Amino acid sequence: MDISGISTAYHTANIDRKTSAGDSLQNSLKNISADSSEDELKTAIKDFESYFAEQVIKQMKDTFTNEDDKDSTMSQYKDLYMDQAIEIVADEVVDQIGENCTQALYEQMKRNLEG
Repeated sequence: MDISGISTAYHTANIDRKTSAGDSLQNSLKNISADSSEDELKTAIKDFESYFAEQVIKQMKDTFTNEDDKDSTMSQYKDLYMDQAIEIVADEVVDQIGENCTQALYEQMKRNLEG
């Protein structure tokens, strides 16, 4: 049974996912201007916070995980699902405890756009 196609599909999906997260954040920020509504600003800020929390969680995970089977196909699939779980957890963290940070970043962004 040849699994090279599966491995290629994994790599493509993983690269697309990583690229889309960064692209999504960049697109949110590109659309911000002095004319942006409060909802648009807060959406961009939440995207940034989620991305930031996701990167912090991934670094923590990497600190505690074993790198012995980094090259195995099963390890790659595990990493893909772990990345998806981390993204969901990061979004939940921001939604549940990020309101003070969101508000502070919103006020700072609003001052910068107006000034």
